[in-house]
Amino acid sequence: MPRRLRCNTGGYAYHALNRAVGRATLFRKEGDYAAFEQVLRQAKEWQPIRLLAYCLMPNHWHLVLWPEQDGDLSEFLRWLTVTHTQRYRAHYRNAGAGPLYQGRFKSFPAQEDEHLLTLVRYVERNRCGRGWCVVQRLGVGRACGSGCTGAAGWWTRGRSRCLANGSRM
Repeated sequence: MPRRLRCNTGGYAYHALNRAVGRATLFRKEGDYAAFEQVLRQAKEWQPIRLLAYCLMPNHWHLVLWPEQDGDLSEFLRWLTVTHTQRYRAHYRNAGAGPLYQGRFKSFPAQEDEHLLTLVRYVERNRCGRGWCVVQRLGVGRACGSGCTGAAGWWTRGRSRCLANGSRM
């Protein structure tokens, strides 16, 4: 029996996340974070979608996405997770070792008011200095010296990446 389709109506922001099987480590070294960012960039080229913020933790990731059309969210995340898994398994030479992620991604719609701002803050603060984080000023990122400033002007510290343009990564 096929899986039920997920509700992912275009025109709304979503909080999407996925975790490694058994809370195993997805990002073992700096290069793993960079490799995921490359796959994320390629996924945006393959399926254009607004990326408001993301955070990569050692064993999971959070994305705040805003698809334009119905079904874009599922297609984007399917391509992202499948491609990341294939490249991860090829790099660590453990193809056939089973699934990398605990299951399909999870996604939750966000309202376009304070809830969205709170969500972006949550994603940014979730990293607690242990991962990579990108926060945009709700579509217009701002590059800065020592960290990122997000929609409400809070600051990130540690390993942060700023987006220079809201339409690109």
